[in-house]
Amino acid sequence: MIDRRSVLGLAAAAVAFTAAPAVAQDWKAKYPEIVFGKIPDENASGTMDRYQPLMDFLSKELGTKVTLRIAQDYAAVIEGQRAGQIHIGYYGPASYARAVMVGAKIEPVAIEVNEDGTKGYYSVFYVKKDSPYQKIEDLKGKNLGLVDPNSTSGNNVPRFSLAKMGIEPESFFGKVVYTGSHENAVIALGQGTVDVAANWWNDENESMLKRMERKGMAKYEDYRIIFKSEQIVNSPIAMMSDLPEDLRKAISTALIAFPAKEPEAFKKMTDGKQKPWVPVTHDAYKPIMELNKFVDDLRKKKAS
Repeated sequence: MIDRRSVLGLAAAAVAFTAAPAVAQDWKAKYPEIVFGKIPDENASGTMDRYQPLMDFLSKELGTKVTLRIAQDYAAVIEGQRAGQIHIGYYGPASYARAVMVGAKIEPVAIEVNEDGTKGYYSVFYVKKDSPYQKIEDLKGKNLGLVDPNSTSGNNVPRFSLAKMGIEPESFFGKVVYTGSHENAVIALGQGTVDVAANWWNDENESMLKRMERKGMAKYEDYRIIFKSEQIVNSPIAMMSDLPEDLRKAISTALIAFPAKEPEAFKKMTDGKQKPWVPVTHDAYKPIMELNKFVDDLRKKKAS
């Protein structure tokens, strides 16, 4: 037997049931397009080729258009997320930490995982194989190629490492050149614009130099590593933390599911050199924030 109270309860439940989907989709009116920003580490056409399948997948999973924005420099992604114009950002560790430090309301969603299951990489200094340089100290007065002021392996870790050697780059080297991307740093070294270049390196099987070799842009054997840093935590994908909760959950779910649901697309993106992304929290990047502060202090000391 159904009494008046039961009828009212059923009616309320029915209203809640019918209203729930509408509430869950309210964000689509506010976010008819989701922008995915990517820091530059190779040329724009290469990045587009790698990442467009992910944009297509996210568009399908989220039910709204997801657009890739390839930034001209690292700061563009940082400022884009701080301004709320980039909803999802693919960072390096230091650029993610910098975004948090300047007030961007973001949270990491996923982290890269290497083939061997580790979640870290290294900063290295390359020289040409046939050059006479065997250690950093041999390069006094020569030209140093860095990547971007917000690059972890291409600027912050190199500066930290040089500081530990007692080397101030701008006075020790003849010139310090920012090349804009890891790919450009290798090109500058190959062309002789710089005599030593900083870059990222996972292991003998994966690095920017290895990627360039697979594309026919360089030969791995033409270069030597003369310095390798301690391991750095891998790069994160981060989203705006003030997005609607159901949208944030949908983004997280889709990103983590991408490698399994679209294995060939993920393999193309990573050259088959990564395992599926896994969730990550901000705690993993606290040491990188300290690294950024150290580099900031170096700049302040130099300016004073």
